Amino acid sequence: MAILKQTLDNGLTVLLKESHHAPVTTFWIWYRVGSRNEVPGITGIAHWAEHMLFKGSAAFPKGEIDRQIARNGGVMNGLTWLDFTTFFETLPADRIDLGLRIEADRMVNALFDPQEVDLERTVIISERQGAENDPAFLLNEEVVGAAFRVHPYHHETIGDLCDLERIGHADLWRHYQTYYGPNNAIAVAVGDFDAAQMLACITERFGPLPARSAPPPVNRPEPPQRGERRVVLEGPGMTAYLQAAYKAPPAAHPDFFPMAVLSTILTGASGMNLFAPPPPNRSSRLYRALVETGLAAGVTGSLAPMLDPYLYNIVVIVRAGRSLEEVEAALDAEMDRILAEPISADELQTAIKQSKAQFAYSSESVTNQGFWLGFSSVVADTDWFESFLDRLAAVTVEEVSRVANSYLSRRNRTVGHYVPLGL
Repeated sequence: MAILKQTLDNGLTVLLKESHHAPVTTFWIWYRVGSRNEVPGITGIAHWAEHMLFKGSAAFPKGEIDRQIARNGGVMNGLTWLDFTTFFETLPADRIDLGLRIEADRMVNALFDPQEVDLERTVIISERQGAENDPAFLLNEEVVGAAFRVHPYHHETIGDLCDLERIGHADLWRHYQTYYGPNNAIAVAVGDFDAAQMLACITERFGPLPARSAPPPVNRPEPPQRGERRVVLEGPGMTAYLQAAYKAPPAAHPDFFPMAVLSTILTGASGMNLFAPPPPNRSSRLYRALVETGLAAGVTGSLAPMLDPYLYNIVVIVRAGRSLEEVEAALDAEMDRILAEPISADELQTAIKQSKAQFAYSSESVTNQGFWLGFSSVVADTDWFESFLDRLAAVTVEEVSRVANSYLSRRNRTVGHYVPLGL
């Protein structure tokens, strides 16, 4: 079914897609705000504000959203990342108006009770401290922080501990008043409904909400990298990790799709959808070069579709008894090979098939389709979502070679070593 796109008078973008395979509908609200919109002093505020929108309003007191969604046989959640904050409800199709009422209400009526703000500070700091128990999180934070000197992608969505300890009620309320308005939001519905009727329902619920002032733009582009950057992190544990992060094109750039195929060749088809785990990558070049040779216990790669230029990340878990240096040498040998030798036509077609299969798998359910439609509208546009498979299929051997030589040079990467010091 075609996607219906409409903009309400208050600036709310509405995207609708009918899907009549099951009597289920998903409703999402996407806000164009994430940790990308933060500055030092308030890092982590986008994620914290998302938590506060589950703490109730006059119409839906604390805990009431959970109770009503469960009572009506649905599921719901919210999440914050670098480029966005989003909330969704998936319900039986005849009960989806509950999702519309919840989201219209918390767009403007969230309470931000000062006592709840203080209670949530403890929760978020505990979340941050829990992440710090994972060497992969610690290494990624160091690598990304070194890769981005100017652009706000340099800090984790969870935020820095010093900021989480000082952010207050006034900061959170200011964030809410700045970014949570219909003119900064995208409403997405996918499922068993008539599009004209759904548009009328969304207009009824959201149309009366006033637009806010335009949020401040993010105008801090990362300057070109002029040489390899390296970080070494020491910490507890028995396992070493290697991370290599190459600057990569954003989702809307023509190079993104050849880069996605290149990523599949090197490290396997990337999940991209946050709800869909990546498939096994045993046919990828780096799995064969690092895992099958006994150098590594595992290797993963990720190329996230982003609003601004981000990273192609390779993470290697070093096998016990092997050194970071020999693993990096083997990694470099494979990266040099893909720069020097064109891939074969068969390897290209295999990678395209794997990437297309992963996209299809990650967009099976109406919930995942709602994710993809809203996510692509944040980082690019609806055409990016609709033409995804065709753009993958059109990638050529020459394009893969070109993007490899454009983005995979050592001067364009940041390398990180996690050195374990034992338990």
